[in-house]
Amino acid sequence: MKPLLEIRNISKLIKGRKIIDDISLDVYPGEVFGLLGPNGAGKTTIIRMIAGLMAMDQGDIFIHGHSIKTQFEQAIQPVGAIVENPVLYPFLTGYQNLRHFARMVPDVDEQRIDEVVSQVKLDDRIHDAVKTYSLGMRQRLGLAQALLHQPSLLILDEPTNGLDPAGIHQLRDHLRNLAKKRGTAVLVSSHLLSEMQLMCDRFAIVQHGRLVALKPIREEQLQEDAELFVQFEVDQAEQIKPVFEELKWNKEVIPIPHGFQVSIKKEQIPELNACLIQKGVKVYGIKTVEKTLEDQYLEMTEGGCNG
Repeated sequence: MKPLLEIRNISKLIKGRKIIDDISLDVYPGEVFGLLGPNGAGKTTIIRMIAGLMAMDQGDIFIHGHSIKTQFEQAIQPVGAIVENPVLYPFLTGYQNLRHFARMVPDVDEQRIDEVVSQVKLDDRIHDAVKTYSLGMRQRLGLAQALLHQPSLLILDEPTNGLDPAGIHQLRDHLRNLAKKRGTAVLVSSHLLSEMQLMCDRFAIVQHGRLVALKPIREEQLQEDAELFVQFEVDQAEQIKPVFEELKWNKEVIPIPHGFQVSIKKEQIPELNACLIQKGVKVYGIKTVEKTLEDQYLEMTEGGCNG
């Protein structure tokens, strides 16, 4: 499948400092792609360059094969975006804001406005002045604005800001629906890693302006030689250290209630189990624990457990 968004070797210098350093990645139709990284890592700068709000110093960005640098109008036409905070007119109603933005886009009528209002659950407040909206309601109105022209690429920078748990759940379901049923490519940045894990198909981690990881959410399950988090329920915690010394495994063993957790390969599980039994340790249960996006993120940005 051909990528809808292609980022090719982009770099950006600000006041002599390289904010973005030679980043390349692709986003495909029908996927929700997460952009992660610490504050100041360069996520918003990347998004601003994709949306044409900031010039890149090197490289190029292509949307449906059109260059942001040389074919801006064709490239940006299928893009809907919220970058940082949505730009809204506070003294107009939500509906008046959408009608104003609809005038800038061809083929958007009142029926389409009503559709997006319903999608973002603003029906009961759409005719109130935006100045009376909460931050979460402004976020939802901004999303409605971005969706007006049915974009094939939707870019959202921290879209969960100000949303309550129900609003976050609705946003997640809506983005998944856009991607899977309509083939929209969704690029989203967020600090809520648990939500990103539920929402995204793949993710990239940016740190100090460089791409440090690019992988599917559940890559560990796809790799046969990958290590798994495994929890052992045992009766003699004091015997665990001698077992690992005998196996000569340099592993970080994490105590948990009634046992321990360790990161090992699948084929090492029976070997460890046999050694525990040989040492007289009773094993009451063994279970693998899926490594969360937060676990992966911390390993790649701060250094995690080494096997």
